[in-house]
Amino acid sequence: MREDETVQKIEQLVYERLLIAGVELPEDVHAALRSAAAGAEDSVILQAILKNLEIAEQTRLPMCQDTGMAVVFLGIGEELSVCLGDIRRAVDRGIARAYTDGSFRKSVVEEPVFQRTNTGNNLPAVYHVEIVAGDHLSVDILMKGFGSENCSSLRMLNPTAGEDGVVDAVVSIMRAAGGKPCPPVVLGVGIGGTSDRAAVLSKKALLREVGSTHRDSRYAALEQRILEAVQALGIGPGGFGGEPTALGVMIEQEATHIAGLPVAVSINCWADRKVHIELDREGREL
Repeated sequence: MREDETVQKIEQLVYERLLIAGVELPEDVHAALRSAAAGAEDSVILQAILKNLEIAEQTRLPMCQDTGMAVVFLGIGEELSVCLGDIRRAVDRGIARAYTDGSFRKSVVEEPVFQRTNTGNNLPAVYHVEIVAGDHLSVDILMKGFGSENCSSLRMLNPTAGEDGVVDAVVSIMRAAGGKPCPPVVLGVGIGGTSDRAAVLSKKALLREVGSTHRDSRYAALEQRILEAVQALGIGPGGFGGEPTALGVMIEQEATHIAGLPVAVSINCWADRKVHIELDREGREL
């Protein structure tokens, strides 16, 4: 991998893709919204969302005033020799440029409790780095708004809770959220690890395509069961009742301790904005 050229390419791709992500939903999310609207033609909220998306795409203005905090997942192939610092700086530059040139609201404050001074460039981003098999480099970014993020939550269940406990936990979290996260929502569910790892897994789940199913048939069935239970809450678009309350439920899971069953839920509003970039060893986009 020719590092100088690749680093420049990463910066430019992050910049270009974020400019698009702020004003156009990925096709998987847009298709789910269109399908929901077709099944509920009298839903003023769903029609308003679709009209909003049309205006955002035409005017190139953000689809929502909260253009989010950048949550970045870097997947570094174990066969690559790269400078992680250079990659991170390239992603940061791409984020800062996109938020400025796209007239996206800059929503990050430099410390959380006292002065809460805005950093002015929507940095720093939140980074999660994983070493993965192969010789590819991936950059995934969520533009995570906080109207929905504030409704995300964690449950540390007893190990005997099983499927029913997981379903009940997710439903309880969504019931408490109600209409606040701008439904119909997308739910990322992280199961396993430790409390902090389950939360990361729940964010990682949001990177999957809406409507996709888990690779393990047992978890795919659990996703469907959770989705049906959440729809039965009847919160509905905008919190005004009816269906759908959720466009999709995606689970990511991994090993955990014998004494626990961590379950984290990351709620995303209908503005499920995400970017995926993948480069091979030579810096060519895949």
